[in-house]
Parts: sequence; C-alpha cells; structure tokens
Amino acid sequence: MSLKPPTGDGTELEWFKSSHSNPDGAACVEVASALGTVRVRDSKDRQSPQLAFAPRQWAAFVSYAADH
Repeated sequence: MSLKPPTGDGTELEWFKSSHSNPDGAACVEVASALGTVRVRDSKDRQSPQLAFAPRQWAAFVSYAADH
C-alpha cells in the first residue's frame, strides 16, 4: 500500500462508491482502477490523499473482508 496525493481534481478516474457505505453519506469509501493500482479515497473529501494498492493486494483484502 502507498499513500498517493490526488491526481488533479479526481475526475480522470471512474470512482465507484462502496455498497457498504452509510446511506446518509457519513462513512463513504470510493474505489477506482488506475494503471497498475487500485485507488481508494474518502468520498467526503475527494481532494485528500488517496490510498493506492497493487491489484493483488486489493484482491486479497476484498477476499478477506468478504469472509469476515
């Protein structure tokens, strides 16, 4: 995992909101696929830094989270 600064205003990437985000928007996570990375950001603060994971790391996390 690495901490990446946002790229521009964030519109270059196609972001998807987590289906497990709160309906009121209080705890929302968005994910986007970029070249060789999966980006994760806080949807309430889109200009803040983003986390970047290698696709294999992201797949392992999602698999673990689905089982727990």
